[in-house]
Amino acid sequence: MSGPPAAPAPQNLSRLGFLDPQAAREGLAALGEAAEPLLAIVAGTADPDQALAGLVRLVEGLDDPAAMLREIADDEGTAMRLLSVLGASTALAEHLARHPEHWTELTDPAIGCTRPAAYALREDMLRVVGADPADPTPTATVVDPVAVDALRVEYRRVLLRLAARDLSHHLGVDDVAAELSDLAAATLEAALAVARQRVGEGAGLARLAVIAMGKCGGHELNYVSDVDVVFVYEAVEGASDNAANRAATQLAAHLMRICSDPTGEGEIWPVDANLRPEGKSGPLVRTLASHEGYYQRWAKTWEFQALLKARPVAGDRALGRAYVDTMGPLVWTAVEREGFVEETQAMRRRVVDHIPSREAERQLKLGSGGLRDVEFAVQLLQMVHGRADPSIRPPTTLSALARLTRGGYIGREDGEALHEAYAFLRTLEHRMQLHQLRRLHVVPADEASMRRLGRSMGYLRDSATALDKEWQHHRREVRRLHQKLFYRPLLGAVALLPGEEARLSPEAARARLAALGYLDPEAALRHLEALTGGVSRAANIQRTLLPVMLQWFAEGPDPDAGLFGFRRISESLGGSPWYLQTLRDEGQVAERLAHVLATSRYATALLEREPQGVRMLGESLAPLAAEALSEEMLAGAARREDPDKAVRAVRAIRRRELFRIAAGDLLGLTDVTEVGAGLSRLTDATLEATLAVAGAAVRRQRRLDAAPTRLAIVAMGRYGGFELSYGSDADVMFVHEPEPGADPHVASTYAQAVANEVRRLLAAPGHDPALVVDADLRPEGKQGPLVRTLDSYAAYYAKWSAVWEFQALLRADAVVGDEGVRRRFEELVDPLRYPAQGLSDDDVVEVRRIKARVDQERLPRGADPATHLKLGRGGLADIEWTVQLLQMRWAGTVPGLRTSRTLPALAAARDAGLVATDDADALTEGWRRVSRIRNAITLVRGGPSDQLPRDPRERAAVASILGYPPSGSEEMLNDHLRQTRISRSVVDRVFWE
Repeated sequence: MSGPPAAPAPQNLSRLGFLDPQAAREGLAALGEAAEPLLAIVAGTADPDQALAGLVRLVEGLDDPAAMLREIADDEGTAMRLLSVLGASTALAEHLARHPEHWTELTDPAIGCTRPAAYALREDMLRVVGADPADPTPTATVVDPVAVDALRVEYRRVLLRLAARDLSHHLGVDDVAAELSDLAAATLEAALAVARQRVGEGAGLARLAVIAMGKCGGHELNYVSDVDVVFVYEAVEGASDNAANRAATQLAAHLMRICSDPTGEGEIWPVDANLRPEGKSGPLVRTLASHEGYYQRWAKTWEFQALLKARPVAGDRALGRAYVDTMGPLVWTAVEREGFVEETQAMRRRVVDHIPSREAERQLKLGSGGLRDVEFAVQLLQMVHGRADPSIRPPTTLSALARLTRGGYIGREDGEALHEAYAFLRTLEHRMQLHQLRRLHVVPADEASMRRLGRSMGYLRDSATALDKEWQHHRREVRRLHQKLFYRPLLGAVALLPGEEARLSPEAARARLAALGYLDPEAALRHLEALTGGVSRAANIQRTLLPVMLQWFAEGPDPDAGLFGFRRISESLGGSPWYLQTLRDEGQVAERLAHVLATSRYATALLEREPQGVRMLGESLAPLAAEALSEEMLAGAARREDPDKAVRAVRAIRRRELFRIAAGDLLGLTDVTEVGAGLSRLTDATLEATLAVAGAAVRRQRRLDAAPTRLAIVAMGRYGGFELSYGSDADVMFVHEPEPGADPHVASTYAQAVANEVRRLLAAPGHDPALVVDADLRPEGKQGPLVRTLDSYAAYYAKWSAVWEFQALLRADAVVGDEGVRRRFEELVDPLRYPAQGLSDDDVVEVRRIKARVDQERLPRGADPATHLKLGRGGLADIEWTVQLLQMRWAGTVPGLRTSRTLPALAAARDAGLVATDDADALTEGWRRVSRIRNAITLVRGGPSDQLPRDPRERAAVASILGYPPSGSEEMLNDHLRQTRISRSVVDRVFWE
């Protein structure tokens, strides 16, 4: 008589997929004669080592292991089902070890082709707890702890059958999800029966319906997932509202605990009721009228989106149907609600922002190109078009996707690709969760787990690599199609697209554009038609570009302006071969352009006058140095004899660089201090080149061979402080020093003429933003001479000047013109603005008196002192006057205070102990915030303002530039008010005390 066959050699076992050949030899030996017919089946499982170990453990727990081994050795179908489960799920292997009799469930040959009906699952689960399925309010009769354990065991038994069919009979992921949802509904019904037993007679005081939401409601549940529900109740006839509410609350609470509390048989899944009105803060149960009142008055967009999947699954069926009939129609009106677009964008952004950075690239559900992208896109399309087209309302994602494709809302090829990607991602999610029956959404990175997952999905060769390659392919497809889903079909409404592309009707296109944030959908369609009409190469490229451009516009604060600006720039550059090619081939340029156009009128206006600036968006957007700018401007001016043409060349360079700085600011690449410094350096270079042009023009005019005087320009105010904003004038003083032997009158009139010419040339109307050169801060203001000699300045300051003029000199920075004159001017004013002995008490009082007068008289009529950026409480004037008082009092002994810049002076005061560190930090943050808001307002509106915009779209645009999400306007305002209150409290201590 022959003994059992010899176990295969270790090298053969390795080739078959075993990672531990020695343990495999021992396991096969334990199977005896059954080992040989089972080996090939074991080798084809997700984890052969795990499958073999699970089988050996199961055999050891049986009363008659030989009979079991003979049966599975003779029945390939049973063996395949059992071993597939053991190789893919340690959790179900553990269940079989505890309940070895359940292996016989897998001998049923009908498993592979028969799905249990929902009613059959319900009846089965109710009978397990001793409840009568025919009773309108079935109540458990099995003793409570026994019933709770029995429910868990039965759940796992049914789950075992489903997992076997899924793994070994290639079940569609939608069928798996639907059966899991039916099983969950049956389990909830049985749990409610146990809850009725717990509550006792009081349970009959309320009719309670359990409404499934989320994936369970949509018939697309995972193997392991929270089951989202809401509870609706009504008092039975004769019961008081309070008693019914108490009974319904007890039933709901017990149901949740029965499903989620751990016992010796584990737990089933958590029941999550947080999608109910008011979330965790709201009552657990509500009447139908209470639900309806909440949704009509208070519900947000995401709550209507959640209602898409509402489905009655347990409890009072008539009440459940009434809930769905009442709430269902509200879903299709949500798109018309104010704030729909902003809330929708914010929902997706919040999900992405809350993904831990270490998980972002491996997040299967929430990451870019993940499940949520598909689900979110499908649900949004349903909400936009479902009111007019009931055929696209199915709650199941794949069914809704098929209907949207059939209805022309999504292109056929795109719909098929998205279906394939979503089915793959859901299957991967199922395989991940099935292993330990744990709720997982992060794809494991280790080789062993990826190998097991890959094999479970049919990748038996190089499993981990093949799985990762397929996963990344589908992620890319979802990312690509996510953009096309919304925007590509819009083009079909206005242009003839090739192939079987989706073609929306004009009405559907307008509805989609409105839902995506376009306030004038009709105009948007005209722009799209203008950009994509015809058969030219440009139109073809535009049809490729526009789906993603439209998305980027929609993500900005003003999509209409973005699209209109894009049309104007495209028409301006339509004949330039590089333009569309650059946008098509350099994604960063296109995305930056879309963001700029949809956010800033100021930058858009600059770009329309300088379309070549599009190229700049692919370059560094850091502000250029003054020296390089001066050299370029002087060279450009030198090529033109006419002064007006020469300065137009200078201004064109300035226009280009203004766009560079604005774009860097809008894209968050340039800090507010760098913006101020960049604008100031740009003004330096502009004045330097214009001064040279004006001097040459005046000399030609007067037939002078050489200048009779040396001229310099002193920057003042925010310009002198390197703190210019986009809408600032250039505050200056002109100073000159006659050449030795020159006629003083000739020198003076020459200097006056040059200064006037500089101002004229830079203020002249043109295609470029004018630069207003404001000399009103000079001695005697508008009444005094425009230009003075150094000696005249010295005489004036010695005899007539007041403390406020010395304060103004704190910002003086001689930056343009003759270096010697500039140096001697600063030597003249340094002792005045930085007095060695500091300010007298009388001077301090005078500074405070003037500040009080400014606060009282300078605020514009009707301006809100709480939000005025310059003169309001805690605004720029408060902070800068505080710093300047410290400078005048202490710069004589603290060298670090001898600067025209606010923040370096504040840092020096902190380092010298003149201001507490916390106070200095508060003033610094306040100054930076207010300066950023002022800049942002100019960028958004195209012109300067010191008042926060009242228009919601403009305010949202300002908030977006500051880094707030689309719905962050109120958060921005609250942060601003909080910061200015803090700044004002510091000013009260440091300036006034």
